[in-house]
Amino acid sequence: MTALCLWVLGSAVALAVYSYLGYPLLLMLVAAFRRKRSTTVRFAEWPSISIVLPVYNEEAVVRSRLENLLALDYPADRRQILVVSDASTDRTDAIVTEYASRGVELLRMSHRGGKTAAENAALPRLHGEIIVHTDASVQVERGGLKALIASFADPVVGVASSHNVSVARIDDHANYAESWYVGYDMWVRDLETQIHGIVGAAGCFYAARASLQTCTLPDELSPDFAASLIAEERGFRTVSVRQAICFVPRIPSLRREYRRKVRTIARGWQTLYFKRSLLNPLRAGAFSWILASHKICRWLVPHLGVLVLVALASLSGSVPWARGAVALAAFAGLSAALAWWWPDHRRLPRIVAVPAYLVIGNVAVLHASIRAVRGARTPTWEPTRREATRAPELA
Repeated sequence: MTALCLWVLGSAVALAVYSYLGYPLLLMLVAAFRRKRSTTVRFAEWPSISIVLPVYNEEAVVRSRLENLLALDYPADRRQILVVSDASTDRTDAIVTEYASRGVELLRMSHRGGKTAAENAALPRLHGEIIVHTDASVQVERGGLKALIASFADPVVGVASSHNVSVARIDDHANYAESWYVGYDMWVRDLETQIHGIVGAAGCFYAARASLQTCTLPDELSPDFAASLIAEERGFRTVSVRQAICFVPRIPSLRREYRRKVRTIARGWQTLYFKRSLLNPLRAGAFSWILASHKICRWLVPHLGVLVLVALASLSGSVPWARGAVALAAFAGLSAALAWWWPDHRRLPRIVAVPAYLVIGNVAVLHASIRAVRGARTPTWEPTRREATRAPELA
């Protein structure tokens, strides 16, 4: 029994170390021996673009988001802005109509259908050569749009994704771990771009060639993840653009973060199954390795974590270090419970906030996997309500 428990622990640790450390180190090693791609290609004239902004009850932030989009450095005569209201019930639509004289269009859905349905409905109204997708809660650096679009001067780029920066309204914010994880994930995406390409665009700000977005997607799929997989299927790359800075407010509530992760990962599993043929290395080559390492390995870590807890509990009676590990796990679990019920998440001490984020994040993966296996329909899209913030760089 002891040998089995140790094998479980070893396997789980090996998978976690590979997923979060070994994999990026392998990317660095491959990148060191790989010839860098030329970045000197430029457009003779900026292409026409269509910016799609799906919203649902975003009256608190939609005005600042539209002002941000209109202020971005891009030729106004080459830019279309279409706001798709998912049957909003607040003043969102009224605020958007105030911008009609500045070229902002409004498409209102007759009933709620979710983000994917809203973006599907927008397709017939778009006339840009490149379609830009963004969210209402973020802010983009003034030169970020041009940086994103400039990537398409390379004819093999089909999708370009932003470089996200997690920002907070105040310094004593609870969700420190979210900021650290976003920074880590952007680093990995930069490495993947050097090797081949990333496996999923950042949903808050990304662009795709219009020729790759001619078909509607099933509502249960993740459009940003699917965009990258469709591009790969058709012989294009998806790249992360370091200069396309997108400021993403941190989520102040771990409950909101939990719901967001469950929805996102459940849709991720369904999208991956939809394009599962890309996991075949004979068809997708290096991309299949990147896809499996970045998505599947990360999502499997929490599942092995359950077995690790069982193994540690079995060993705790005879192995001292196992008792210490169980105590740490218990502390992390108590931290998650405390954070879940804490009235003001911004005031949580770091010693509680960080393990709570890790535990709740991993439980969300388990919950999402169960939903995906059961084929349960994901809840109708509810935009993640983030704290309104204005990054120093945009002030």
